[in-house]
Amino acid sequence: MGMMKKDFFAQLVHGAINKAIENNKLGELRKNNFTPVCEIPKNKEFGDYAINVSSIARDAKMAPPIIAQNIAQYIDTKGFSVNTVAGFINFKLEKELLNSIVEEILEKKEFFACCNIGKGEKVNLEYVSANPTGPFHIGHGRWAALGSALANIMNYCGYNVYQEFYINDAGNQINKLARSLELRVKELKGEKVEWEEDLYPGEYLIDCAKRYIESNSNKSYGDFAKADMLRLQKELLEKFRTHFDCFFSELSLYEDNEVEKCVEELDKKGKLYEKDGAIWFKSSDYTDTQDRVLKKSDGTNTYLTADIAYHKNKLERGFTRLINIWGADHHGYIPRMRAAIDALGYDSSCLEVLLGQLVNIIQNGEQMRMGKRKKMVTLDELIEEVGVDATRFWMLMRSSDTTIDFDIDLAKSQSDKNPVFYVQYAHARACSILRKAVEKRLDIENKTELEPLFSKKDIEEISINPDIKGLFDDYHNAQSCEATKALILKLEESKAIIEAAARLRAPYLLCKYSTELAMAFHHFYNFSRVLTDDKETSRKRLVLVECFRIILNKTLDLLGVNAPQKM
Repeated sequence: MGMMKKDFFAQLVHGAINKAIENNKLGELRKNNFTPVCEIPKNKEFGDYAINVSSIARDAKMAPPIIAQNIAQYIDTKGFSVNTVAGFINFKLEKELLNSIVEEILEKKEFFACCNIGKGEKVNLEYVSANPTGPFHIGHGRWAALGSALANIMNYCGYNVYQEFYINDAGNQINKLARSLELRVKELKGEKVEWEEDLYPGEYLIDCAKRYIESNSNKSYGDFAKADMLRLQKELLEKFRTHFDCFFSELSLYEDNEVEKCVEELDKKGKLYEKDGAIWFKSSDYTDTQDRVLKKSDGTNTYLTADIAYHKNKLERGFTRLINIWGADHHGYIPRMRAAIDALGYDSSCLEVLLGQLVNIIQNGEQMRMGKRKKMVTLDELIEEVGVDATRFWMLMRSSDTTIDFDIDLAKSQSDKNPVFYVQYAHARACSILRKAVEKRLDIENKTELEPLFSKKDIEEISINPDIKGLFDDYHNAQSCEATKALILKLEESKAIIEAAARLRAPYLLCKYSTELAMAFHHFYNFSRVLTDDKETSRKRLVLVECFRIILNKTLDLLGVNAPQKM
């Protein structure tokens, strides 16, 4: 049974309702318009899954407890038991279904939670898209982690995701960057210079100036600085496990005349007008609150003009869904972009924008101040301080529309309070158990070496042989039984969680899930000693350890976080 257990029980209930209606067991209800939603009960005594059918009462003109009982009698209970409480139908899995989950994990391994909700849809995912004028700040790190994890998850769930970085290299900021580099070069040559306001006085340009002098480059200051900054950005993105399929230059839109063609097309469609010497876009005809200027009275374009041409370019490349990750301060930009897509004859529902809130850096219990013009905490500095794994996990722990308090001291700590350490330690513990199973043991009493419990071939058999009927028939105690069952159910939940993370564009769900899965494993380990003198019991429990390792490894892989074998 490959489908999610929640979907399985939802389908069973839907079918049982149809049978109950046919047999006149649901009062005045004549048509089944009910969509069963399967949940996990807070009270585990009731069952492992539950469906509330109380809402049928209004049409059936019957009490919810009677409705639940009358539906339940038409459910074929194979591998699980059914009970009803009030308007709830509860399901409790028996060993046969629990075994089938374990068998499926061993058979499908890292593809256990794979699904095809994307159906191959071509998605353009654009994120980070920083100006090539300096180092990435902390916010860029959040977008990088979010975008790359989302791409991993969506690809795993059947989407065809193309990752794109839009280089803002056509604006006045490049002129300012060129002037800033020129001043740094002159300073290094011993000349006295005066810095104009609004340039880039950051120390990072000193190294760039040194490279400019050493290279004897015949490039302009602007071209050299842009190329140098972009190179550094790409190197950091690779280090941060963020891989783009394309770095798209804004300048190329002007060089290929796409911006002017876009303006001409809008004009032909009657979407532009002139006022006060400027060219305006009738964006208020669509989703925007007011019209927007595309060309200023001096003939120059606004930022919006190139952005419209860029989105048109994406759609012309055949993408049917555009997902952009923008800072929260771009909220007002969304309706005007939707308006432009509609005005060009496309459907603006293809555009999704994830707005990311700020990241507060906490150190020594206090929030660090970050200024654009002064010395700032860069992404590179943060990674250097806490590592790639901790940076990515912490950046992904919260929904993108929630502010993150990034506690540097906690992120570096080796304690259960640090979620990334807690999760990685659980994976390392599982790997350690699997290693010890094939290592020689020490008999403390006789101070002699004993042969390993298992050979490496035995462990390989455990990993590849899905025929493990009756795997958990032999429980030593009730607590071990419950902890084992809880771990299996949590492993099965990976299907629902990963699908939801893809559908809702919410990688943080995997951070939450990996923490809960690690907790279930630690709980299982506390009550179920894996390596014992009872070889058959050890073998059964090693199977579950391997299943846990497979699922947690895949979950962390989707997040772009390492799953260490030793810690």
